[in-house]
Amino acid sequence: MGDETLGIILAGGRGERAKPLTLASSDYIRSKALIPFVGRSVVEWLVESCRDQGIRRFYVIAQGAENHSQIKLVLGHGERFGVEIHYSRARLDRYNVGSGAATLHNLEQWDLTGRALVLPVDSVFEFDLNRLKDAHDAADAVVTVASVGRTPEEIAGKYGVMQTSPDGLVSGFVEKPTLDRVHRIFPETSLPSSVRTLPTNAGMYLVDCGRLRLAARNPEMIRLAQQRLDWGGDLLPWLVGRGLPVAAAPIDRLGDLGSIADYLATLGDVLGGRYRWMTRAMGEPTNTDPPYWIHESSLRTKDSVTGTTLAQKISEGSVVIGPAVRIGRNAEIGPGVKLRFSDIGDGVDVDEGARLSRTAIGDSAVVGPYARITDSYVGPMARVHSERDNPVRLVHSAIGEAADLRPGTRLSGVSVYPRLRVPAVTGLPTGTHLTSSDDILHWI
Repeated sequence: MGDETLGIILAGGRGERAKPLTLASSDYIRSKALIPFVGRSVVEWLVESCRDQGIRRFYVIAQGAENHSQIKLVLGHGERFGVEIHYSRARLDRYNVGSGAATLHNLEQWDLTGRALVLPVDSVFEFDLNRLKDAHDAADAVVTVASVGRTPEEIAGKYGVMQTSPDGLVSGFVEKPTLDRVHRIFPETSLPSSVRTLPTNAGMYLVDCGRLRLAARNPEMIRLAQQRLDWGGDLLPWLVGRGLPVAAAPIDRLGDLGSIADYLATLGDVLGGRYRWMTRAMGEPTNTDPPYWIHESSLRTKDSVTGTTLAQKISEGSVVIGPAVRIGRNAEIGPGVKLRFSDIGDGVDVDEGARLSRTAIGDSAVVGPYARITDSYVGPMARVHSERDNPVRLVHSAIGEAADLRPGTRLSGVSVYPRLRVPAVTGLPTGTHLTSSDDILHWI
């Protein structure tokens, strides 16, 4: 089909790092692709951003019955998005052992030979597809890795680094080095005045499907692909080690959604306007100084305390919104509420005097009076039973879907799994995961 670029969406992961965000219940995992983010699922953002850059055919690599069915319920066959969407066959799931193996097996199954953009579903991107294609063609690459520049301090212990030659080809990989090792391998970064960034793998790949399939027919690669074969740790180093051209090309921005902390940091960047395409897709803001987005149905909704609309309360100053806030449909916001750098889902109740900062509230959740929630995630249908004289305080915490917190609960760095009823607890160590009623009994 000429110069057509296909989209291949890697949607098979279990989202372990993002729990409880990826849990509908303690034993039912929601696909990472369906993580709610700024009013849409992540996979919807991916499809729409690629469609707007000319990609019209997508292939989704899923894994397991829930993963297949959940994604198809949202995307269908692409009719709603004006694209064409195909899905990996469930009977071939056994071959999807790692992101690299899943890609190679499904390229063969679909008999793809042209150019394709391979994307994960635990990130959002700001990128220019034409720039990636130009770099790919100039290097005559089998694979072009989308890269993001990061400082040595950002890289240390968290990200892999690519070693590149002046012509943009990748010559080696350094997996999650310590800061000292970064400075040893890249001595120019240790200079006192250095502000140099290094290219890290964004997890997005522009591939020549035909040439990659030929490389995958190497007997050694066939053996590797029958085991666990990931893109970053296995497939790319193998290609470079065999002298096949792998290029690196920068993209503007990558937002990781794979953990709660990364999810909230990316949310702040999106609402703060650092992703230009997503900002445009969100539509005109309700207010520009400070910037925020409120659906008109929420502006018209009256609260149950004063009987006044949100628009009236904003006008008179009894509710303070922004900067960088999005409020979805039919939300009820009480008097005295202050919101900043936060995302409020559809049908949410935020009661009198609540203060939310750098926080995401899922659809139909209830946040009680005078709650104080900072750097946290509260899942859909969760209930935070706060009271004026006995407020709930959440910091760096994640509350799962339909969980129930009693007045006086104070959590810092704690995860609560879905549908748990949590009594008024305080003093839990940072890093605690309440996964069952037994865990709760342990701490009360």
